[in-house]
Amino acid sequence: MKLTEKIAYMKGYMEGLELDKATKESKVIAMMADVIEDMGAYIDDLQNQVDELTELCDLLDHDLGEVETDLYCDDDEDDDDDEDDEDDDFRIGDVLPADRDDFDYDDDEGLDDELYVVTCPSCEETLTLTEEELEKGSMICPHCNEVLEFNYDEIEAEAAEEADAEGDDAADSSEPETF
Repeated sequence: MKLTEKIAYMKGYMEGLELDKATKESKVIAMMADVIEDMGAYIDDLQNQVDELTELCDLLDHDLGEVETDLYCDDDEDDDDDEDDEDDDFRIGDVLPADRDDFDYDDDEGLDDELYVVTCPSCEETLTLTEEELEKGSMICPHCNEVLEFNYDEIEAEAAEEADAEGDDAADSSEPETF
């Protein structure tokens, strides 16, 4: 039985006693019953608010877990190889092609290399790497000395998918519209 139901039962029981309302004791008992009824309603409202907040916290916790998974890209198969070095196993969430206009060049050397922008998940510093550096598979962050690992095959596959998607969009836009 809920608290509000118990209070309603108690009030009904008190009315069934047919107490003399003229006596001081029955007036005090009636006032106590009213206060208890108000307290029960207040507690019921508080419980509803706690339930709503708990549900919201659970949703936020779930969403945060998804963001952490997307950001840190944990791979279970890498953990099997080096269980002792868990802190050294980092995966970069996003490796983005760099905009060449953001960098100054003294000479024309290296202009044919594709550049990529990488953000270290530990210190959040941005690094600019060439394809050759990404192909090595890993490096030590020059800012925080953490090991950064790359999967160049995945990066290359994502770039190919994006290029195909852009090609499909261009092909779709070149088709004449029919009415």
